[in-house]
Amino acid sequence: MKYQNILKDNKLQCTICPRNCKLSDGQRGFCQIRKNIGGNVELISYGYNTGLSVDPIEKKPLYHFYPSSKVLSFGTLGCNMGCMFCQNWHISKSKGDPTELNQTSPEKIVEIAKELGCKSVAFTYNDPVIFFEYAIDTAKICRDNGIKTVAVTAGYINPEPRKEFFTYMDAANIDLKAFSEDFYKKNCLASLEPILDTIKYVKNETNCWLELTTLLIEGENDSDDELERECEWIVQNLGVDVPLHFSAFHPDYKFMDRPQTKLSTLLKAYEIAKKAGIKYVYTGNVLDEKTSTTYCHACSKSLITRNIYSINEENLQNGYCTFCGAKCEGRFGGLDI
Repeated sequence: MKYQNILKDNKLQCTICPRNCKLSDGQRGFCQIRKNIGGNVELISYGYNTGLSVDPIEKKPLYHFYPSSKVLSFGTLGCNMGCMFCQNWHISKSKGDPTELNQTSPEKIVEIAKELGCKSVAFTYNDPVIFFEYAIDTAKICRDNGIKTVAVTAGYINPEPRKEFFTYMDAANIDLKAFSEDFYKKNCLASLEPILDTIKYVKNETNCWLELTTLLIEGENDSDDELERECEWIVQNLGVDVPLHFSAFHPDYKFMDRPQTKLSTLLKAYEIAKKAGIKYVYTGNVLDEKTSTTYCHACSKSLITRNIYSINEENLQNGYCTFCGAKCEGRFGGLDI
């Protein structure tokens, strides 16, 4: 494995993510699926997954990446984040044996995607950064077969593997979980700065389509000040074209005592982002047509009207507004594989 260092005390250091875990022989990293086996850090979940699922691309959520197309989604076990509010904690916190999962080779995944008419394959449910080799090998075969690839990730990855990883990703939704170092340390056992670096890298140095999601937890990351700082950072570092999704939290894992996010909280965040100048802002995990709709930034007409994950109306022609001709940023058209 190329992303490792040999240390003086006969340990190995995994350098995939900023945790840089130091592993004795036989020891697993924080993520639980990268392990020192005989002097090499190996991915013990390679070829094993928690199941394959066909989803609408809007569920990732990606609203500007081949709308209404189908995506074949899968993940493995473990995670390199320690989020106390994880909504997939049954798999992300698992310390189980990955070889007890479904066994599916990269070749077979692509074959299934083609058979089911999926435009893309998504690495999701747990963070694909940690099943790096499995995701990349699958992505390479996808590319050879005209299938797009999607990473749903927290973006907690080191600079060198980041270059390789996003070379093979056609789209990414990165979870910007908060805009506070304290939040990341306390609630994710991680750090904010590496995530910001990844987001900037993907937007400014790759061809990977980028969207962002912030899960709003009342009393934790939803203050006006924090939301204003997040939106200001986005505009200054990424521009105004990156879609931003504010999603509703529901009680889970170690945050069972926290309230479900109110619609009013999401609408407040939506208005703050729009006021900051971000063109495409959405709410998620709630039913609200206004804040699920894509509007033309030039004439304000409705371009894509959504009902949760389905599209009710579309007024785009190859990415251009059918009313005024203005371009809507994203990847549109050519849905046939």
